[in-house]
Amino acid sequence: MLTFFSSLRLSALGSALPGNVSQGLIWGVMALGVFITFKLLDFADLTVDGSMATGGCVTVMLILAGTNPILTMLAAFGAGIAAGLATGLLNTKLGIPDILSGILVQLSLYSVNLRILGGKANQAVSVDRYSLLISSRSIGHAIAVCLIIVAVLITLMYWYFGTEQGCAIRATGCNEKMARAQGIHTGRMKVLALALSNGIVALSGGLLAQYQGFADVSMGRGSIVIGLAAVIIGEVLCKSLFRRPVSFSVRMAFIALGGIIYYIVIGVVLWLRMPTNDMKLFSAVIVALFLAIPYLKQKRRPHIRKTAKETEVSRNA
Repeated sequence: MLTFFSSLRLSALGSALPGNVSQGLIWGVMALGVFITFKLLDFADLTVDGSMATGGCVTVMLILAGTNPILTMLAAFGAGIAAGLATGLLNTKLGIPDILSGILVQLSLYSVNLRILGGKANQAVSVDRYSLLISSRSIGHAIAVCLIIVAVLITLMYWYFGTEQGCAIRATGCNEKMARAQGIHTGRMKVLALALSNGIVALSGGLLAQYQGFADVSMGRGSIVIGLAAVIIGEVLCKSLFRRPVSFSVRMAFIALGGIIYYIVIGVVLWLRMPTNDMKLFSAVIVALFLAIPYLKQKRRPHIRKTAKETEVSRNA
């Protein structure tokens, strides 16, 4: 055991850390989209596994066609909105349950993504031939650009969810029946939230495709796990640090931070030379641990209070 740990180099972990931060920021953008459906709307949306790949495919094909990389981000956002609209309409207009409607759109997006890529499973875009917004060859630039995008997104989301329409979406997620009784068109709010969520997810897919230099029809597979991990890690960390209600913007900032922490943990796992084939297993374990923390803390509080009360009674006796 000592031999194994002595063979590990801290310099290798330190050199990999900036790359983990940049990837964490990209997935933090994705987590902000998941946050809308998972936390605000209380909608289990599995569309994101497909819409993230859609954003990447649209971005790469447009860049290959000579489109400005910034404009490709807007196109990716629009493609994600279309995917979210499809899920929302299946759920609200056809009465298909939320999980199943997301799965149906996710499956259909696989074929759509193949068509976008011209029938190929993947397409590459070289930083040497095209001017990309971000690239893994320039980690510092990628971190700076992603930080700006995250800050702009948080600002826009903070403004939007403070408007009447944004509050209506939040009310729909809190109590749909009560929101409907107040005259809110809950079906419309669901469709809007799903469209916005998947638009942000597709935006992160476009960023990821530029960062890694290619788009693949399967690049979004398992992304919902990473997105949920970032959301849960951010929420748990925020509650642990502040121990009181915080503003909406602070919550979203911690969601983005959750993506960074997740990828740092993954970087540590790789540094420890764990088998790469088990990465999905490690991801599931990380999510399960952070999901269990709030439950275990809540379960432990009554026991602590009971013990304190019994101790006080015994002292008085």
